[in-house]
Amino acid sequence: MSEATDRPVDGDAWADACAEDLAAEQARRRAQYGPPPGSAAEELRKLVDAVADKVSSLQTPLLGVAAPAVQQAIRQAKSAVEPVIERNPQVFDHLAAAGNELLAAYRSAVEGQESRWTRTTEGASGTAGPSKKAADDPSDPRDEGPSGTERIDLD
Repeated sequence: MSEATDRPVDGDAWADACAEDLAAEQARRRAQYGPPPGSAAEELRKLVDAVADKVSSLQTPLLGVAAPAVQQAIRQAKSAVEPVIERNPQVFDHLAAAGNELLAAYRSAVEGQESRWTRTTEGASGTAGPSKKAADDPSDPRDEGPSGTERIDLD
């Protein structure tokens, strides 16, 4: 008999080895970077809890007699937020994704406007300056700098 037929065949050996490697890599990353962030709903719950803990631990003269009212308002906010998080946790993931898309769109618009503001050509002296055409043509739509009342076109 050959050596190949003497050993039992484990069809999932490759899958097992990959799972072990993945688990080891995940453990290494958790040790290096800490636990990964949870879903948006879990993060909102953590935020509400952290704010409630911080406000309840504040013992400043400003809160004084208002402290019980502030703590009551925080308890009410937590009790209002908690059922929404429980019923619709995926809504917060969608809202977080939409917020990221809006941020990317805004960043793109601002970067485009900044590039128009800073667009220059090399002058005769070798220094960067406004283009000759833009300086000579007042109807040129390119802006040479922020005027304070300039609107950024997001369309």
